Amino acid sequence: MAIGFTPKYIETQYLDDISREQYLVIAIETVKVLGWTVKKTSLSGLIANTSKGIFSKNSEIRIQTEGDEVTLKSTSTGNELADWGRNKKNLAYFNKRFYEVRSTYSLKQLDEKYNELKESIPPGDDDLLQQPELTSGEKAKRFFSLFVPSEGYIVTPILMDVNILVFLLMIISGVGFFLPDTQSMVNWGANFRPLTLSGEWWRLITNCFLHIGFIHLIFNMYALVYIGLLLEKHLGTSRYIAAYLLTGVAASVNSIWWHDLTVSAGASGAIFGLYGVFLALLTTSFIEKTTRKPLLISIGVFVAYNLIYGLKAGIDNAAHFGGLISGIIIGYAFIPSLKRPENKDFKVITISLLSILIVCSSIVVAKNIPNDLGIYEAKMNQFVVTEKKALGVINNIYDKSKYRLLYELKYQGINYWQDNLKLLDEADELKLNDKLYLRNQKLRHYCELRIKCYNLMYKSIDERTHDYDTQIQDYNKQIQDIISEFAADQSSQ
Repeated sequence: MAIGFTPKYIETQYLDDISREQYLVIAIETVKVLGWTVKKTSLSGLIANTSKGIFSKNSEIRIQTEGDEVTLKSTSTGNELADWGRNKKNLAYFNKRFYEVRSTYSLKQLDEKYNELKESIPPGDDDLLQQPELTSGEKAKRFFSLFVPSEGYIVTPILMDVNILVFLLMIISGVGFFLPDTQSMVNWGANFRPLTLSGEWWRLITNCFLHIGFIHLIFNMYALVYIGLLLEKHLGTSRYIAAYLLTGVAASVNSIWWHDLTVSAGASGAIFGLYGVFLALLTTSFIEKTTRKPLLISIGVFVAYNLIYGLKAGIDNAAHFGGLISGIIIGYAFIPSLKRPENKDFKVITISLLSILIVCSSIVVAKNIPNDLGIYEAKMNQFVVTEKKALGVINNIYDKSKYRLLYELKYQGINYWQDNLKLLDEADELKLNDKLYLRNQKLRHYCELRIKCYNLMYKSIDERTHDYDTQIQDYNKQIQDIISEFAADQSSQ
């Protein structure tokens, strides 16, 4: 498989027992047999284009003779990054047909055909086969053209540019270049079940434009530009945008359904969705039979490899599967309107119905995903609020009268701590991990110590005695130890 700004495959042969003029005649006839289009012919070679179907990537075939050598080169046309072995196969097809055609002509017939060909070639065409390779500047220009919208290639470069821009803004704000921390990703809009299910639904979309480091961004943008070059001009702008966004949402919902506490981000869910759309089209008669099989194999292998690789720890394969499956469904749904391109209303109706289906099904699934951690976080937020109220009772105690302080200790402070114990009872009913259950036990002990301390403070003030000071100090020491443990746990995360 050739990979590069312009994938190509080059092969050198020798003339053996025929002249280069005879070779040229056979080459021209072979190109015609293969159904390729001859663009230019010169006395020393030819340039042709493979002529394939709507979803096929064409190649330029350049054949040049010099001395007793023949150079054959198949070069991908357009902004293709990988040819999946197609250029090599082009030359293999050519060589096979070449020997079949050669056997049908005598040397005399070849000489006669060459004389006819020679008379029909305008002078100066030889220069076409002597054109130099692209300069570094021209190659760079071709590369950067991948990021610029052009006819039939509008949405993909815009999506790439947005993803890259967001990544640059993250870096400028201080987020790690290679490995951002989890909190930074959450702050920028990554998908996280407790937050998403607690009302921050926008994370289902925003996470599709975030990336967990430079390498993550590069791999995703490569996959996006490859499928974009292949698919966008045939789906059209509106279908392509719809496929990207809808499969992105489906991938995000599948991610929070599968993962309890995973922070996920990246365009890969939506990109897998686009590959799913293309795989669906490859299984139908919409794509020419001659190109269907090789594309199905190459894209299928690419998707399968990435899904298997995604089984590694740290990769959100749930989003990949969600995007792929929803993409396949959307791909099949697009077929009727693709076969009737003149009916614009049909296209709009199809996109609208798909949008309603994906959004409604996502809502139903999301509403049925357990969000015990989100509920727990809400209870802990309430715990903090109540704790502040309880601690407020013992602030500025010397500014309060004895009876006011006694009232607040008994009917406010102690009640607030008891309210927090009730919150912890409710939290124990949730499905939480062992770490959080242990945290609840510490919080319970903390509240119980506070209640004991408040009761002794009440007695001390009411009885005007210092007999309880030692116990109060002991309780306060235990309370400070628990607070220190929580602080240490927080700093280690």
